[in-house]
Amino acid sequence: MGSLSGRPGVWLLVIVNLAGKFAAVFVASPAPVTALALWLGPDALLAYHLFAMRAQGLVRTHRRFRTGRREVWLTIDDGPDPDDTPRILELLAAHGARATFFVIGENAARHPDLIRAIVAAGHEVAHHTHTHPLAWFWCASPRRVKHELEAGLAALRVTGVQPTRFRPPAGIKNLALGRALRARGLTCIGWSARGRESRRDDVDIVAARVLHHLAPGAILLLHEGPRVPPAIRLHAIRHVLQRLRDEGYRCVVPGPEQLVAGDPNPGSNRRVGV
Repeated sequence: MGSLSGRPGVWLLVIVNLAGKFAAVFVASPAPVTALALWLGPDALLAYHLFAMRAQGLVRTHRRFRTGRREVWLTIDDGPDPDDTPRILELLAAHGARATFFVIGENAARHPDLIRAIVAAGHEVAHHTHTHPLAWFWCASPRRVKHELEAGLAALRVTGVQPTRFRPPAGIKNLALGRALRARGLTCIGWSARGRESRRDDVDIVAARVLHHLAPGAILLLHEGPRVPPAIRLHAIRHVLQRLRDEGYRCVVPGPEQLVAGDPNPGSNRRVGV
């Protein structure tokens, strides 16, 4: 039991799930429909907290940051990539923008020079698991979660980087993740809006999706690497940077004291339509 996250929400979800199962067995004979609801209802609640990035029951996930200026946080997942990363660095330099690269440990181990280049250019390197286990991260054992974190940290340590921020694949969580992150000094970072580049839409649609609810303190998510369709790859980042500059926004990397968990609340800031 000690291997699970220490957040009270974890144990509440587990207890509710088990209680539902026991209750379902108890009423199965006289009330089969009620039993089915009792059996499946807690599973749906647990699934929400595992798969919904906005859910806070398992891991405290930050989705925006406090700022009184027209600033956003641009985050780029899945690198480093030998084709994309150097060109992204050129784009960021041309726009005077700072970003956080949430990198995959295996990629970092293959391209340590790119990690050093990201840092040398004034950007942040953060943790995005070691192998990007999208299909099974939610049900990974505590030991496997530990390996994903430790292996990625070891790959970055070679380059002199000690990340403080982590993003799980597609925002998917795990019962053991909260405790594992705290033990390694890692903060979980979500997003306010993302491009969903894998849908193979055109660049304008991707940019509009990222900037639809643009407001100060937004966390924007885009991707690099071969998972992104060629027609969108790199071009989406260029397009978003241009639109941000046109609207008078700066891309910054916020400090830990600025981070806000839960749902984005752009209503308290000035919203900008794009």
